[in-house]
Amino acid sequence: MPSVKNPNGPSKNRLAVRAAKVKRLRQKQSAEGKNKISKADMTRGARPGLLPTSGPRAKLSGKKARKLEKKMNYALKRQTRAEGEVEMKDAPEIDEEERKDVGEEEMEGVR
Repeated sequence: MPSVKNPNGPSKNRLAVRAAKVKRLRQKQSAEGKNKISKADMTRGARPGLLPTSGPRAKLSGKKARKLEKKMNYALKRQTRAEGEVEMKDAPEIDEEERKDVGEEEMEGVR
C-alpha cells in the first residue's frame, strides 16, 4: 500500500497561510494591549505616536485650528459680557511712572 497523503486535507500552502494569518492577528492583538489606543482609532490609522486621520481624535488642520481659536475667543468675549466685566474706556490711563510711584509708597510703609 503506497503512503499517500489524505487528499481531503488542506494543502501545505493553505496550512502556511492559515498559520501566518493567526500569527498576524495575535501580533496585532498584543500590540493593541501594549499601547492604549482604542480599536476605533486603530481602524482610522492611529499608531503609537500618531493620531488617527479621521474621526473626533484626528489632528486638526491649520485652517480648522484658526477657526476654532476664533470661535473660542468669541465665546470668551460673550462670557465676560454676560458676567459684566467690561473694558473701562472712559477711565484715565495710568502711566508706568505713576504705577512705580504707587508701588514705592506702599513699600515705604512696610519697612
